[in-house]
Amino acid sequence: MNDGADEESTDMSESARDGAAAHHHHHGGRSSAHLLDQAAILAALEIRPGQTILDAGCGNGYMSKAFAAAVGETGIVHALDPHEEAIATLRSEVVGSNIRAFVGDITVTTPLADASIDLIYLSTVVHGFTSEQMRSFGDEVARLLRPGGRLAIVEIDKRPTPMGPSLELRFSPEELCGRIPLTPRVLVRVGEHFYMQTFEKPA
Repeated sequence: MNDGADEESTDMSESARDGAAAHHHHHGGRSSAHLLDQAAILAALEIRPGQTILDAGCGNGYMSKAFAAAVGETGIVHALDPHEEAIATLRSEVVGSNIRAFVGDITVTTPLADASIDLIYLSTVVHGFTSEQMRSFGDEVARLLRPGGRLAIVEIDKRPTPMGPSLELRFSPEELCGRIPLTPRVLVRVGEHFYMQTFEKPA
């Protein structure tokens, strides 16, 4: 449905994104945790006992712990973050639990097995990706998800807000859907300035 003008503007925004995102340091959702409606997120995700979840860019692991409770003893939560200190702290807090915390980056190949994940969750992380990282992220998500598996992305609205990255780094839900190689599903509000867009891998 895009015409040539839209495609050209997308290319220009990608160039701007690469320059800005190269210097952007994300915090894995830690700074926005208190602004998000965790109950709304969990309700929309409809997590079931026994599922395997990847919390990518988990930060301090506050959502990993909520996911762990939802999947129960028969489920597993992989908590992934590039920051070693955050992972070391989280590991010390979840000893003996069903959370597996490890240092890593969702924009490159992770050590997780193909088609092993039911749900991949990212909160206020994707806006920090360059266009090349977005492509490799899409590839890795498609590799990790089981058929029928879902991706959930929480991002800040693409409009002036009291906090958050510059507008050129932000995605509208429509822009996000154009970048993710999966089927768009549910869009929900998860805070005054935040939305969550979900996607599904074809079964």
